[in-house]
Amino acid sequence: MPAPLAPTVSLFSSDLDGTLLGNPESTHRFKLTWEALPPKQRPLLVYNSGRGVADMRALIAARKLPKADYLIGGVGTELHDLRTDRALPAFSAHFGQGWDLAKIEHIVGALTGIERQPPEFLHPFKSSWFWPRVDAAQIDALRQKLADAGLRVTVVYSSLRHLDVLPAAADKGRALAWLCQHLRLPLGDVLVAGDTGNDSSMFLLPGISGIVVENAQPELFEAVVKLPTYVARGVMADGVLEGLQHFGVIPAAPLPRGLPPAARDPTDWQATLFRQESLRSLTAEDRALLATAYAQALVALRKNITPLGFSACSLTDNTVTGTDANYRSVWARDGCFTIVQTAEMTDPDIRAAQRQTLRTLLDAVSINGQVPANVRIDDGAPDYAGVGGICSIDSGLWLVIAVYHYVTQSGDTVLLAEYAPRLQRVMDWLSAHDSNNDGLLEIPEAGDWTDLFGRSYHVLYDEILWYRANVCFGRLLEYQHDFARAADYLRWSQQIAGTIKSAFWPTTQPGAGAATTFANSQAALGDAQYLVAEITPFAFNWRCDVLGNILAFLTNVIDADRARTAFRFMWGVGVNDPWPVANLYPVVQAGDPDWRAYYTVNLLNLPNHYHNGGIWPFIGGLWVRFIHRLGLHDIACHELVKLARVNELGREHAWEFNEWVHGTTGRPMGKTYQAWSAASFLRACQELHLGDETPSGDE
Repeated sequence: MPAPLAPTVSLFSSDLDGTLLGNPESTHRFKLTWEALPPKQRPLLVYNSGRGVADMRALIAARKLPKADYLIGGVGTELHDLRTDRALPAFSAHFGQGWDLAKIEHIVGALTGIERQPPEFLHPFKSSWFWPRVDAAQIDALRQKLADAGLRVTVVYSSLRHLDVLPAAADKGRALAWLCQHLRLPLGDVLVAGDTGNDSSMFLLPGISGIVVENAQPELFEAVVKLPTYVARGVMADGVLEGLQHFGVIPAAPLPRGLPPAARDPTDWQATLFRQESLRSLTAEDRALLATAYAQALVALRKNITPLGFSACSLTDNTVTGTDANYRSVWARDGCFTIVQTAEMTDPDIRAAQRQTLRTLLDAVSINGQVPANVRIDDGAPDYAGVGGICSIDSGLWLVIAVYHYVTQSGDTVLLAEYAPRLQRVMDWLSAHDSNNDGLLEIPEAGDWTDLFGRSYHVLYDEILWYRANVCFGRLLEYQHDFARAADYLRWSQQIAGTIKSAFWPTTQPGAGAATTFANSQAALGDAQYLVAEITPFAFNWRCDVLGNILAFLTNVIDADRARTAFRFMWGVGVNDPWPVANLYPVVQAGDPDWRAYYTVNLLNLPNHYHNGGIWPFIGGLWVRFIHRLGLHDIACHELVKLARVNELGREHAWEFNEWVHGTTGRPMGKTYQAWSAASFLRACQELHLGDETPSGDE
């Protein structure tokens, strides 16, 4: 929930990587906005990072960041005054007692699976390592071992990988407190921002105000679970700017825009993918198209408002026969996805449909916690079995996620209180599908949105949603002031994320921390450029699940570096050609070991059809947001134009927002006026802030 406003902000201390850095366009917006503040109104600026002071100074010299007043580097072990351009000797003087770098390196270096970080991250008061996916007990054991050796140190473990051993008097928070005392500045006048666990010591200082960016790791949410921090909706520097506006430091957060040519780095990774002419502004024709598309998307969305909530497709515009009758339903995944995409829209009819969709589904939760695949609109009957009598795993996952987004945006804690016991049953039912307690769910074949497609066991898409559901449920418990259980779920979500990254991104690199499995041993044949689609105890599937990889970045499972790698692959193979985007690459051909005879049922899953490489506009909206989050505003805008054009296509009429499109011909297929196709387009427009051309709601 929103934090109370700070009375004054005299000093702003921010982490860099994942907070101010990660999206070059939002970093540039922060720089321009900060430098535009009148000097007398500008708080002192402190960069508080795991990077060394020399590295931070290089970023400032390259004009990637505005000049700070102070630099706190090395996770709180370096302090440099940029106003006088000198270190503060008194700061490092209190580090000596109980610090013996050689003894520390000997003890830590003997641990199994540990690897020293590169030299630029090391200095005499900081011992830094990579130690993938260790649990709290192992960290506590290391602390005890160091203490038994007579060492007085602080051990900081973050992002399920980074281990820093620091002097006992050092971490980001202690360094910031020392600086504030040195400046005779009360902590109540200080604002901080961060995204990982090693930032938590700043937030935990008494009286401090804090900004948690949307892409923050659960470890930070866990650490500040009882604190009234401001949780931004924006990611990285855009989230920081949103927080600065909330606390009155800046008058308004700037709208996203592409980098001007002078600010682009010709050696950057973008230059290898895009020609200069691709990085241009939209034409007047493009903008007119997007304005029309936004208005038509609202029409399509409203066609799906029924007395029971959002239908999957317009009931009045689609003829259904036989098994197609199940389209006359509130589908859990479709309806909840639509809620997530429209949660920030306050139009009364849309808000009411969001609430009613949740009530319809929550009222139908079974005694053991199963969420139905759908609830029939004509008679209110729930269907738990789905296609082929198989349960729908992702129904429950999307429901938990949708409740979180709805409650967060609407403030409807009455609904949360009413259905809290049922939501717990849903989480318990989902947890039971982790049959071997490895953190991942075991999915039955065709048991999710690809309901006629043969994926099973550990399926990327479902595991990403399982991670997100744990984060969302933890936050919902936080809203109910059940802080201990909230911390448990947030802590478990970190383990899930670590397992996903370790298992689904095969690598030949040593020290990756993956468990020894059949799939892992086979992965030694090569290195993935994306998260693979599926893993079983006996094999793994090298195909690229486009939706799963997009969701992995949008839900913060993978960082910007891995997301860029995955994007380069997906862009290179043309998953957005002819339209954004195909759900799978490469498609499964007859005779392939992954082929199933039932793919020919109704000719749905032939190559480039439906779930076998068909183009899905609802994924296209996520694709646009994925690109935008990477800092490619111009490219995202042009992909949005392509998405508008495919939504304009129709089997009978223009602007049908079809369910899916053939992967090679680009012709529309499936049902018309699909709710999640319209909702995903609306959300993409809103996130790109094309408000001048695409008004919200009825305005």
